[in-house]
Amino acid sequence: MHQIPAINADVYRGSTSTPMTHPYSHITEISSESNHLGVVRIPVEQDVPLSARVRAIVDTAEFRRLAQISQLALTSRIYPGATHTRFEHALGVYHNSLAYLWQLGKDERFAATVSDHDAEVLIVAALLHDIGHWPFCHPIEDIALPDMPPHEVFAGQFLGQDSELRHVLRKHWNIEASEILDLLTSCSEDHSSRLRRSILSGPIDIDKMDYLQRDSQHCGVPYGKNFDRNRLMASLIVNECGDGLAITSKGRTAAEMMVFARYVMFSEVYWHHAVRSATAMFARAFFEIHHRLDLSRLFMMNEPQMIRALCDAAGSNTQQLVNGLFGPHRRLHKRLAEYSVFSHNHLYQLLRRMPYEDLVRCSNRLAEMLRTEIDEPVIATDVLIDAPPIQREVEFKVDVYESRSHTWQKLLDVSPIVNAMSTTGFDDCVKRVRIFVSEPLIDPLRKLSNLEQMVQDAIGD
Repeated sequence: MHQIPAINADVYRGSTSTPMTHPYSHITEISSESNHLGVVRIPVEQDVPLSARVRAIVDTAEFRRLAQISQLALTSRIYPGATHTRFEHALGVYHNSLAYLWQLGKDERFAATVSDHDAEVLIVAALLHDIGHWPFCHPIEDIALPDMPPHEVFAGQFLGQDSELRHVLRKHWNIEASEILDLLTSCSEDHSSRLRRSILSGPIDIDKMDYLQRDSQHCGVPYGKNFDRNRLMASLIVNECGDGLAITSKGRTAAEMMVFARYVMFSEVYWHHAVRSATAMFARAFFEIHHRLDLSRLFMMNEPQMIRALCDAAGSNTQQLVNGLFGPHRRLHKRLAEYSVFSHNHLYQLLRRMPYEDLVRCSNRLAEMLRTEIDEPVIATDVLIDAPPIQREVEFKVDVYESRSHTWQKLLDVSPIVNAMSTTGFDDCVKRVRIFVSEPLIDPLRKLSNLEQMVQDAIGD
C-alpha cells in the first residue's frame, strides 16, 4: 500500500515553495513543524497526524459513532476482512485533505481563491464528510423512499444546537456547523466552494483516493491499490475555469490507472454477485418493514442497534431475509439469471434504473409465475430482482494541462482507456441486472427454458 507522503516541501519535486512560504504552512495540521502533533495509526501503517483540535472532533460522541458503522455494509458476508469502519475511512480522507492542500497551495490561483479559513473548513469537512451516514446507508438510499434525506443532509442531525460536535467546531476551530453543511450539500456556488467541493466529491477526490485503496486492502484484493496515488496527487492543479480540480500531463497515466482500479473494484467487489445478493435481501427486507420503524430515530443508531431494530420489526415475510443476513447461519439467495449490455440487453434496459417500488412489483409477479411453473411453494421474498439504481456513479471528467504547449484538454480526449469507458458508460459496464432466488428453489428453477419470457411478462408494458 502506497504511503501518503509526509507534509513537507520535499514531497513534490520541482516546487518553488518552501514550508515558510507555502500559503497554508501556518495551519497546524499542515505545518512542517509537526513534531508537536500526535498520530493515530490506521491500516496499513499509515500515521495520521492529530492536533489537539482534530482530536477534540475525533473524541466527540457523534464522531465516535462512526466506529460502529462498517464502511462496506454487507460486503463482509463475502469478503470476511471487510469489517473496517467509517471511522477509519474518515481519518484517511482527512489525511488526504492535508496532502491535497499542500499540493494545491502551490497553485497561485488556488491560494488566491481558498482562504486560510476556507482551507480549515475543508479539513474539517473531510473529517466529517460521512458524519451523516447511517448503517447500510447506500442500500437504503438506493430504494429512494419518499422524503428520504440524503446522508449529506442528514449530517445536520449530528451538528444540531446542542451537539458536542457543534460546540467543538466553534470553540477549537472558529467554524460554524452551517459552513460544513454548506460544503457537504452543495449550497454555495462561489469559486472557493465549488473548488473545495471538487476535492471532497469529484472524479479524483480525497474520498475515492482513500476508499479504493482501503477497501481493496481489507477485502484482500489487489485491484484498488494498482495506481500511483502519490504521482496523481503531485499532478493536481486548478482547472482552467478556476472552479475545480485538474491534473498536469504528468499525472495522466496515474489517472488512467485510477479509473481502471475503480472499474475493477466495482466489478469484482462492490457489484460482486454474492455482495449484490446480500444487498438485494437487505433492501427488500427494509422496504417491507420500513413503515413500522421510526426512521429519524433509526438513522441515529449505530450498526448493532439498527440490526436489532430490524430483526425485531421483521414479519413472517421478511424473517427469512433478515435471518439469512444477521442470523447464526449465512443464507444468501442464489443467482438464477444475469442480464447486461452484453447479454439479454433488452431485459437489462427495461430493468436498469427502474424505481425500486416498480422493481418489487416485477419481483412479486415473477414469484407468482414461478410458483405456478414449478408447482412448489414460492413466497414473494423468495424471488428478488436486483438492478442498477436510478442514481449513476460520478463520471470521470477531468481536464489535463500540457505545460509544453500551455493547452488544456479533456482526459477522455487524450486517453483511449478513459474514452472507452466514457463512451460505453461506466455503470452499464460494471453493474448488472440479476435475479436471485432462495437456495431451495435454485435447482428446479434452473431447469426452466422460458425464464426470459417470464421476466418479460413480469415487467409488462
